[in-house]
Amino acid sequence: MSPTADRVVRRWSTGRASTRAYALTIRHERLYRLLSRVVWGSDVRSFHDGIAALAAVPAGSSVLDVPCGGGVAFRGLDPGVPVRYAAADASPFMLDRARAEAARRGLKDIEYVETGVVDMPFEDGAFDLCVSFHGLHCFTDPAAALREMARVLRPGGELRGTAVVNDGHALSRLVIAHFRRSEEFGRPMRADDVRRWLAGAGFTEPALERQGAYLAFSARR
Repeated sequence: MSPTADRVVRRWSTGRASTRAYALTIRHERLYRLLSRVVWGSDVRSFHDGIAALAAVPAGSSVLDVPCGGGVAFRGLDPGVPVRYAAADASPFMLDRARAEAARRGLKDIEYVETGVVDMPFEDGAFDLCVSFHGLHCFTDPAAALREMARVLRPGGELRGTAVVNDGHALSRLVIAHFRRSEEFGRPMRADDVRRWLAGAGFTEPALERQGAYLAFSARR
């Protein structure tokens, strides 16, 4: 399926009010933590810690950020450390926001790639690290997305990500259902589904940590 044929991709490409509200909220750590405590039952610390950990990526590494969204992970990059950083997203709207965010932070060497996650234009084993913050729950086929992330990671490469799952309280499940109806979320999933999909994609050493409806996960290729 092409990116433009995906209903969720079309929704995130519109730049509508809800899309802009998300892009704005997620940039403000305190506000996002407060809202996430109420909605997801989580302080989303794992998300912010994952971004901060990008500062420790060794020079010369290759990193794929998919979906990069508005470039929220850029705050973790050290401009003085040379890495190959590919920011991939199927939404032109989000890529434009990512370019603006990089400009604000003085990041000049980022590759911007408009692509769906199931058939990315990268060679096998091209990356040392793949980060996928807040992406898995937006994919129409998250299992296929994880298989594609595994393909573009070198043997021993690492996947780190966060996602919203259906394991939380009643309010979070209602919000997930709303986002699915508005075509902002893809397939509903639970933490056990993510663990199974990781194994099916060939990942090893899975580590999953759930707080409410919020899941942080990592694994090795």
